[in-house]
Amino acid sequence: MLLRSDTSNHREFLRRPSAWYEASISDFFETLPETILGRLQKNSEYSTLETQTAAWIDQISILREVLTGIQGQILLEYSIPRMGKRIDAVVIARGIVLAIEFKVGANSFDRSAIDQVWDYALDLKNFHEASHNVSIIPVLVATEVSSSPTPLIEPDHDQVYRPVRTNSKDFRTTILQCFEAVLGVHIDSEIWAQSSYRPTPTIVEAARALYAQHSVEAIARYDAGAQNLRLTSCRIDEIVDSSIKNQKKSICFVTGVPGAGKTLVGLNVATRHRRDVDQETPAVFLSGNQPLVSVLVEALARDEKERKKVKGETVRMGEVRSKVKQFIQNVHHFRDAGLSDPEAPWEHVVIFDEAQRAWNLQQTASFMQRKKKRPDFNQSEPEFLISYMDRHKDWSVIVCLVGGGQEINTGEAGINGWLGALEKHFPEWDVYLSSRLTDSEYDAEDAVRDIQRVKKIRFDDSLHLSVSMRSFRAENVSAFVKALLDCEVDTARETYQELADRYPIVITRSLELAKDWIRSKARGSERYGLLASSKALRLKPQAIDIRVEIDPVYWFLNDRSDVRSSYYLEDAATEFQVQGLELDWACVNWDCDFRFNEAGWSHHDFRGTRWNNTNKKENQLYLRNAYRVLLTRARQGMVIFIPEGDDSDPTRSPSYYDSTYHYLSGLGLPMLS
Repeated sequence: MLLRSDTSNHREFLRRPSAWYEASISDFFETLPETILGRLQKNSEYSTLETQTAAWIDQISILREVLTGIQGQILLEYSIPRMGKRIDAVVIARGIVLAIEFKVGANSFDRSAIDQVWDYALDLKNFHEASHNVSIIPVLVATEVSSSPTPLIEPDHDQVYRPVRTNSKDFRTTILQCFEAVLGVHIDSEIWAQSSYRPTPTIVEAARALYAQHSVEAIARYDAGAQNLRLTSCRIDEIVDSSIKNQKKSICFVTGVPGAGKTLVGLNVATRHRRDVDQETPAVFLSGNQPLVSVLVEALARDEKERKKVKGETVRMGEVRSKVKQFIQNVHHFRDAGLSDPEAPWEHVVIFDEAQRAWNLQQTASFMQRKKKRPDFNQSEPEFLISYMDRHKDWSVIVCLVGGGQEINTGEAGINGWLGALEKHFPEWDVYLSSRLTDSEYDAEDAVRDIQRVKKIRFDDSLHLSVSMRSFRAENVSAFVKALLDCEVDTARETYQELADRYPIVITRSLELAKDWIRSKARGSERYGLLASSKALRLKPQAIDIRVEIDPVYWFLNDRSDVRSSYYLEDAATEFQVQGLELDWACVNWDCDFRFNEAGWSHHDFRGTRWNNTNKKENQLYLRNAYRVLLTRARQGMVIFIPEGDDSDPTRSPSYYDSTYHYLSGLGLPMLS
């Protein structure tokens, strides 16, 4: 239902990203252009529009002029599954890989087009196995530009070159200059084309690909991480099958290390059971994280509208958003629907992301009273949500995705809320637990012991995701951050040294230097932005005011031209707005709400005109986890900005900041100056 029926095909797709046309350059010349065009049209995922056909005809003609006398391999419409796009042409010749993007009819070099072809080259370098050690040159061909700039053939440290721009007239001269300037290595074209593609997508990229009906295997690395994802997804599928067959109601709890792909598994289940593909078992993905829901819904809606545009269809954005919202919703909206309608929900399968963050009885009852929804309400959120699914007369399945050490808000019930409700009110439900749910970080040992007294529990290793996939550059970032926050100095130093070459982390006392650093690191459309704790109220003199509410949709999805986007480095996102989402590069702005001293960390809350000690253990945990979230958002590297402070301002005493700076520098983090 999820993966079994087509696993082999998806695995093949993963191992060998497809090109709609592939041949040696000599065969390309010996084949009639009409035949090449026919191959492209036959392999196209969509019915080909006249404009696309015309563009292909022009591209084939230009390439036949440009590649005369050159030996190598050519691939047209080469798949980039992680991005859900295709490179117009890949040419492998003279030990170099050229990633070529055509803009037929364009008379200027658009910034978004430059970023697009740069992204293609970076994607190959980072995720295509045979491209790790070769030179890759992105080439943008705007066919109608009057004159091409002199190509600056400049490599970065990883041998991905800065994009080269040209028009159709100068195209051949440009690539000959590339061949002359770059000392290539031997590339076996056949091995390159057959090589595996092992991406680690962001959650937005993953959601886009899954919504477009790619498999979870096709967009994840083909290694332990992808195998883990497949195993967990298949196990959930088996639980659904068993529940249908035996007309049972089942709940399963999926755990995982930070960044292991719990949300990815949940989205995979939801997209495989979408209403619009005539499923008998419709599913919905639910999250209490409104920024995550908003960003995913908008990203999928924009993507779907673009796909329909490519197909020649006309559609209104509101209609597309409404369709997306059928399978991804805010958990509180789903809950409120159950309050207003006594019937069972449409969906038989529901996935709760970060299920441990569902509200306890006190928080839920307080909300109901404040909003005048149900003043007499006396259920915790987990109990009510289970009761809502229990209205089905035949079967239903609840999938709880559980994170550990991520509590950042009051009133969270934790896993105890779910297991306690099952023990007291729903004894007939089958319960499947990750075998790691009893680990201390989930704080569920007592609840597991209690429920085992009244019913049989099924523990399952396959419901735990053990491999982090968040950072393709360094999988031990989470371990470093944990050691840093736990004041395990030796472990933190050792872990940082292991990741420093591939995942740079630097510190600075200058915000301008920090901004310059992440701007210089980011290539193509790699996203960067400012982050700060929601308690960081004295960063305001640095023009970082966390009380200014950002719109996560604009901040995470809009491009460099929009002042509301993260790229402008004006508005900082807090832990509440970025949890579950990612940046490529981050500037973490560290205020004195969370300070290091000789005894460890001290916790503070700014009220009125001064800092106050935070003594409540629960609130100390929330603050520590806020910094854990901020320090694990970047996929490729980060800069930590710690202000100098100001002797004339008692709320920003240099002593508040210096001790934290010295602690971090003592871990081996280099300083920008």
